[in-house]
Amino acid sequence: MRDDLTFAEQVQRDLRDVHWPGPEEIRALARRRSRRRIVAATAVLALAGISAAAIAVPGGSSPPPAASASPTASPRAEIAREALLQPADLAQPVDVELYESGLGEVVDLSSMLGHCRETQGLPVGWVESRLSRSQTMLREGRAGADSRPADVVATQGLYRLAPDDAGAFFSELDALVAPCARWRSVGPYELKGRSGTAEAVHSWQVVRRGFAGDEAVVLRHTVSRPRDLKTGETIGDEMRPTDTAVVRVGDLIAVLNLNEATEAELMQLSVVAAARMCAAANPGC
Repeated sequence: MRDDLTFAEQVQRDLRDVHWPGPEEIRALARRRSRRRIVAATAVLALAGISAAAIAVPGGSSPPPAASASPTASPRAEIAREALLQPADLAQPVDVELYESGLGEVVDLSSMLGHCRETQGLPVGWVESRLSRSQTMLREGRAGADSRPADVVATQGLYRLAPDDAGAFFSELDALVAPCARWRSVGPYELKGRSGTAEAVHSWQVVRRGFAGDEAVVLRHTVSRPRDLKTGETIGDEMRPTDTAVVRVGDLIAVLNLNEATEAELMQLSVVAAARMCAAANPGC
């Protein structure tokens, strides 16, 4: 099944099965700020012909800009690239950057979280932004005996909300997550020659608060080891929890994912992200 919200797709991703996407699928992954592996840098570069996303190989980065706006300055509208994280902010090397801008995009914290709510007859609950700018940072693959697929190093979505929506976002977050504190997902799987129907238990919870910007949280997604419903056997390896940082500065909200990082590293990067958001936020820092 190709729907990324199905249980089978989740098992494929979390168990790091090899996946061979085409250019259209890669564009969709970047737009949804997915943390999946992208198989080859050549496939990433194919985006240049089919997407409005800008692709650049970084040659350096400047430190976060200092806030210079006065209280009487006109409200900022456009989100400049300088408000996003830069490759030099990350400990891991970045070879390729994908950028995309949008109008009226929703602040999507997790596609699976939205699916969890929908299966319970609840609205997804994502708030709509006025403007957005997103990026995906990648490390190129490697050929030869020590070959590896290209890796998504980090993803960031940056959204400008109406002032009232930005202020209410965090106060409503706990209620948004609560129905998915323990969600049982059942569906077909196919893995290493085995197939059947399996179940896994998903959990989302806020584990950290108030460490960056005006407001910030770490949202943790935990998945139990899938279990074959017929045999009772577990499938594959243990799955690492996935942490997402959500940071607000003024009317801007950032959603950050950092691959193969600790909670402390994600929180530290969130502080850097908040500093970069300052000059673009209303009001500024």
